[in-house]
Amino acid sequence: MASVFGNNIKISIFGESHGSAIGVNIDGLPPGIQLDMDNIRYEMARRAPGKGETTTARSEKDEFEILSGYFNDRTTGTPLCAIIRNKDKRSSDYDVMKDLMRPSHADYTGYIKYQGYNDYRGGGHFSGRLTAPVVFAGAIAKEILKKDGILIGSHIKSIGHIDDLGFDYVNINEEAIKMLNQSEFPVLDASKEKPMKDLILKAKEDKDSVGGVIETAVINLNAGVGSPYFDTLDGHLAKLLFSVPGVKGVEFGSGFEISKMKGSEANDEMYVKDGKVMTYTNNNGGILGGISSGMAIIFRTAIKPTSSIGKTQRTIDINKSVDAYITIEGRHDPCIVQRAVPVVDAVAALGVLDLLMEKKEYGN
Repeated sequence: MASVFGNNIKISIFGESHGSAIGVNIDGLPPGIQLDMDNIRYEMARRAPGKGETTTARSEKDEFEILSGYFNDRTTGTPLCAIIRNKDKRSSDYDVMKDLMRPSHADYTGYIKYQGYNDYRGGGHFSGRLTAPVVFAGAIAKEILKKDGILIGSHIKSIGHIDDLGFDYVNINEEAIKMLNQSEFPVLDASKEKPMKDLILKAKEDKDSVGGVIETAVINLNAGVGSPYFDTLDGHLAKLLFSVPGVKGVEFGSGFEISKMKGSEANDEMYVKDGKVMTYTNNNGGILGGISSGMAIIFRTAIKPTSSIGKTQRTIDINKSVDAYITIEGRHDPCIVQRAVPVVDAVAALGVLDLLMEKKEYGN
């Protein structure tokens, strides 16, 4: 099914943007894990809407309620189910969109797929609102990984044409990752924050939107995680990343730029340091043959401009089968990149944990 992921730790998300609640069911969690509820709430708050001028005005605190699988402050080993109530709904904003298909949204494809029975309010099950339960599950995965020193962090590599610095692929320390996880607008070069925000606000003023790129690092992951061909580590992560609404591209290491290099430039030459195999460069992003090499996993995720904009656009009336115009009302992010950062972190954690769980003792 489309809303279920995982081979060893399985997650299933449910709900719609303007339904009564959204949620997640997590199967395969090891028993006896104590969860840091404050940290989970913090991760949820990073993604939550209504955080300022650069995000949507919809205000959801994303408070979660655990229904099962957690007892006496520990996971029980049975499915852990959590729900998040939708409170700040204005479904009437979407009345006109019952028949008018919003450009670059899933309105048309969802209509075709579900024969017109899909919930169109706020995008229904296709909405970025469904990333909230994913972040909840990812926060738990990050906690489990952190017990083995595996850390995940991302920064906003670009907004529109404004670029941040990039990670040093070879030398990424834990403090840098922790700093990014604690930042509301994570960038490596602090001087880039204001022009990026100004660009977002200018797009908002123009009833338009902008996109950007998120760069992510997974550090302290041992060599040997993943399998060749059909269950590669990068393929596993890419599948999850492309499940995030708005993601249109993923590249690992030097990505498309590696195609411009000679083999002598692209190859990551090896050496031994304190008994550990290292490489002088990391153009392959810590993955060789679909398997982790022990170097940092580096990837970038391209996020398209928010599809909901205030400008009048050409579209179709699906009921009348005629051309039409649409002006989208409601509350929308002029840029979703900032709020997508914790979502990218979450799916990366879920993907890595799922492969690590192949070692049956992992997490116990």
